[in-house]
Amino acid sequence: QVHLVESGGGSVQSGDSLSLSCVASGGYFVAHTMGWFRQPPGRDREFVGTISWNGGGTYYADSVKGRFTVSRNTAENTVYLRMNDLRPEDTAVYYCAATKPYSGALYSGYASWGPGTQVTVSS
Repeated sequence: QVHLVESGGGSVQSGDSLSLSCVASGGYFVAHTMGWFRQPPGRDREFVGTISWNGGGTYYADSVKGRFTVSRNTAENTVYLRMNDLRPEDTAVYYCAATKPYSGALYSGYASWGPGTQVTVSS
């Protein structure tokens, strides 16, 4: 199972940018689709974006499309979430997740999760 640790969360103002990182260990990084999810206060966890192991295609929730970018550095076993034009409704705990190796899952069915990092956006 892949072990994941996120970093880079914090408190920012509306319109600011922030980048999250997630370092993976214990698995074959290039074989896992890597996703980002978030859980806003009082709400269920929701999909944010993902990058596929197979070709590196990226997919996003409509709420973040055009503002957030997922990328990966296979040499450093790290996946990133670049967040631009942050809004108060982006406030949440952000989680990094990995699918099982060579999985076709994109929006659900992730097998490994990081502990999460808090992002707070004030207006």
